[in-house]
Amino acid sequence: MSVSTAVREQAWCLVVPHHARGAGLARRRLAHDLGGLVSAELLSDTVTVVAELVGNAVRHAAPLPGDVIRVAWRLRTGSGDVAVEVRVTDGGADQAPMPRQVGPEAVDGRGLAIIDALAQRWGVIRDGLGQCVWAELYRPLLGPALPVPSD
Repeated sequence: MSVSTAVREQAWCLVVPHHARGAGLARRRLAHDLGGLVSAELLSDTVTVVAELVGNAVRHAAPLPGDVIRVAWRLRTGSGDVAVEVRVTDGGADQAPMPRQVGPEAVDGRGLAIIDALAQRWGVIRDGLGQCVWAELYRPLLGPALPVPSD
C-alpha cells in the first residue's frame, strides 16, 4: 500500500522600482498575499528576508531594464511542512553578494547575515542578464493543510 501526500504550490511575482520604496512595496504585497496562509513567525521572517534582499539590490546592484527589480515568491505545502521560496532578480553587480563581518557599531552590512539566520538555504544565480538572490524558509506544518485555491 502506498501513501502519497499532496503538495500544493502557489506563486506570485511583483516588479518594484529600483528605489528604496521598492522594499516597502514588496513587503506589503508579500504580507497581503501570504497573510492567513502561513504562521505569523514564517510570515514575519519571510517579509524580513524580502526587505533585506530588495534593499541589497537597490544599494549594491544595477536595475533590470526599466529601472526595476523583480520579486517573486512561491508557497509550497505538503510532506509535513510549509515552505516559502523568495527570489529577487536585479541587473547584477560587479561582485556576487557575500556576507560581511561588521562590528557592533556598524550602521549597515548585516543584510545577508540576517538572511542566513532566518532562511534554511539561500544562494545566488548569475546569468548573462543579471543575478537572482534566492532564499528558502520552511517550518513544520501545524494544523490543517492550506486550502486549495478555486479558479
